[in-house]
Amino acid sequence: MSDSAPATDLTEDRPVYVIGGGPGGLAAAASLRARGVRAVVLEKSGDVGASWRRHYDRLHLHTTRRWSALPGLAMPRRFGRWVSRDNVVRYLEKYAEHHELEVVTGVEVSRVDRAADGTGWLLTASGGRELTGRAVVVATGFNHTPRIPDWDGRETFTGELVHAADYRDPAPYAGKDVLVVGVGNTGAEIAVDLVEGGAARVRLAVRTVPHIVRRSTAGWPAQATGILVRRLPVRLVDRAGRLMARVAVPDLSAHGLPRPDTGLYSRVRQGAIPVQDVGLIDAVKGGRVLPVAAVESFDKDAVVLADGTRLTPDAVIAATGYLRALEPLVGHLGVLDERGRPVVHGARTPKQAPGLYFTGFTNPISGMFREMARDAEKIASRIAKVPARGR
Repeated sequence: MSDSAPATDLTEDRPVYVIGGGPGGLAAAASLRARGVRAVVLEKSGDVGASWRRHYDRLHLHTTRRWSALPGLAMPRRFGRWVSRDNVVRYLEKYAEHHELEVVTGVEVSRVDRAADGTGWLLTASGGRELTGRAVVVATGFNHTPRIPDWDGRETFTGELVHAADYRDPAPYAGKDVLVVGVGNTGAEIAVDLVEGGAARVRLAVRTVPHIVRRSTAGWPAQATGILVRRLPVRLVDRAGRLMARVAVPDLSAHGLPRPDTGLYSRVRQGAIPVQDVGLIDAVKGGRVLPVAAVESFDKDAVVLADGTRLTPDAVIAATGYLRALEPLVGHLGVLDERGRPVVHGARTPKQAPGLYFTGFTNPISGMFREMARDAEKIASRIAKVPARGR
């Protein structure tokens, strides 16, 4: 983006509506504005970057500052290589200000339909609003609605059960016996946070053994490898991943965390991103985090595991993922797959829904921020080539 970017026509009565004021939505809006296209961001909360504001205190980006910047504004060097949650929020606030984005907060879009004249989109929003746009970019986020499995007996559990979305810091769990369910990046990091924060015992329930990678090896970030191998054959990357794991990651089988029996990239293609080590390896080796079998059910004060073990933790933190929750918004348009994810993303639009774009609903090995930035430029370029009505 440059000072020579075309002026944005703020009188355009059919702007592009961007649903969601997180990094993907802001990047799309800024890229559109740089091309002279009016974009209005609709954010249901009171601030941009709402999901980042809710994340746990310890969180840092697992991707580098350099490759996490959005179009038109670098992240400040003072943020360090691995940017903290609070600095991500500061960056998103500055980003909206820097690009003079048109952000409307406190507006929740409940449904997207084709406009009656067939030339645009009609958005039904809170407060009885009906908004018509020339195109729509859906950027409501990968981590939208917390999901807790419907375990038998869950409602009668007498201990504390919370989703990881409600976890902020380890202070409330000091001196307690805690079971973390789920060994993705969130579960792994929360388990380490609890140990370092004084929890008396931390166990980690594992259903599928994860691939673990070093966040950085000899200064080389895992993200760089992810970018390089993303378009290589899956079988080749799987083979290289096995070799790298044997060199960089110790065998934790004796500690209850064996090596996976499926390839790293094969797992990525199924939607499972490797766990970046931010202390889990040492915590497991040192016996401070104890991997256990997956949770099967609850029985009053007990948690029953898949191997029949019964635990009685004081608290259970479910790092069990999120739903995209797109069905009420666009499910009737036939643009979602069987898992509720968009059938296309980036500059591609569904054949039956031209002018409807999605960004931020993949979890690529090359880094989500990087890919959202790339998507934003592609989406904006595509939209800018389509004349607005009446021009």
